[in-house]
Amino acid sequence: MKVLLLDGHPDKARLTSHLLDIYAAALPSAVEITRVAARDLAFSPVLRHGYKRCTEWEADLANLAVQLDACDHLVVAFPMWWGAEPAELKGLIDRLFLPKFTFAYHVGDPWWDRLMQGRSADLIVTMDTPPFVLKWYYGNPVIRRWKGQILGFCGFAPVRTLSLGPVGENTPPRNIARWEAKVARLARSIRQKAPQKKQPRLAAFLGEKVSP
Repeated sequence: MKVLLLDGHPDKARLTSHLLDIYAAALPSAVEITRVAARDLAFSPVLRHGYKRCTEWEADLANLAVQLDACDHLVVAFPMWWGAEPAELKGLIDRLFLPKFTFAYHVGDPWWDRLMQGRSADLIVTMDTPPFVLKWYYGNPVIRRWKGQILGFCGFAPVRTLSLGPVGENTPPRNIARWEAKVARLARSIRQKAPQKKQPRLAAFLGEKVSP
């Protein structure tokens, strides 16, 4: 199994990175691990022309696309800021999760193909909001969006989520041992809904981009 760990924190040596350390250490020894931090990539986070015109990938994004295409399981971890992921990570998704690579709209109807089928995903989100408040007062918007409108939209299944908080500048994590145990359990219990449906998508996507 190939597992891609994506760290969405703009700063190094933060809680997000620590939790991914725990996740990686708990994976079986036979797993092939690739770890990437959005902060280490050289790219513009702006999808300048939307889907109207191709914005060419920088070298780091092209390399990440190879890893995303190859992975069997994706892990994304980030802190929630102002109800969402940090801007750099949002830009990375805008630039990388493109039509005909991770999904494909139908012609003539409102539906689409989920091109990342056969791959599963885990989402780990740290926050200064208590998770129960995020869920019951705000409706869990960041979790619902990532699970349904980003990862699930592209075909990752199952998409498991872990909300950890409160933690912030003035509220250090008091339950870190329990959080570490939860992260380790996620890593030890990876399962894919339909691994037989996994298909490489990148070569076809790049071929369509350069075809006349």
